[in-house]
Amino acid sequence: LDLRGIFPPLATPFSPTQEVDYARLEGNLCRYASIPFRAGGAGFLPYLAPRERLELVSCVRRALPKDRLLLAGSGCESTQATIELTVSMAEAGADVALVVTPCYYRGAMTSAALVQHYTLPRCPQVADASPIPVVLYSVPANTGLDLSLEAVLTLAQHPNIVGIKDSGGDITRMGLMVHKTRQEDFQVLAGSAGFLLASYALGASGGVCALANVLGAPLCQLDRLC
Repeated sequence: LDLRGIFPPLATPFSPTQEVDYARLEGNLCRYASIPFRAGGAGFLPYLAPRERLELVSCVRRALPKDRLLLAGSGCESTQATIELTVSMAEAGADVALVVTPCYYRGAMTSAALVQHYTLPRCPQVADASPIPVVLYSVPANTGLDLSLEAVLTLAQHPNIVGIKDSGGDITRMGLMVHKTRQEDFQVLAGSAGFLLASYALGASGGVCALANVLGAPLCQLDRLC
């Protein structure tokens, strides 16, 4: 699976009554059609009910060209809930599952615990049970939890884990991820435009950048030039 390029985390519009505004979402997607994004993923998923998450993914899939990838956030606090939502996201049309680290009991989320959340040799976990490729998601500013380099290197060996969106901004760490997974089918995506250029310099494949919602064309130009 080729993850090179720019992926905008699509802003989810809401109506004054706090319902998802699907018409405005489709309008945004029409605007983005002229920008050479690889595709995108739906944003604000933590604020949506499971039913709304799936409806949102279905709406985006219908509006996206067939050749563009749809990344869908399916991470939950429990492993079983993550598996169930990931399967449902795939059925709704997602091409890739973006699975954030569980963090509510962050004190217990050791590297070993997180590795077991995503995969376990004799018991199907998230990566084993997912019908679509999995991209790890580390966003310590929101979760208070960093997926350790050691855990990433272990998980990169799983055939259904194809990459990571790293929003931590530690460029040295990202460079080590790229360097130490060169023998694996594993790609590193920058989670912010703030360190996108530095990430490209170290071998990152692309970026999932909120800034792309408003400056999509310049970021895609940066990607092309790199």
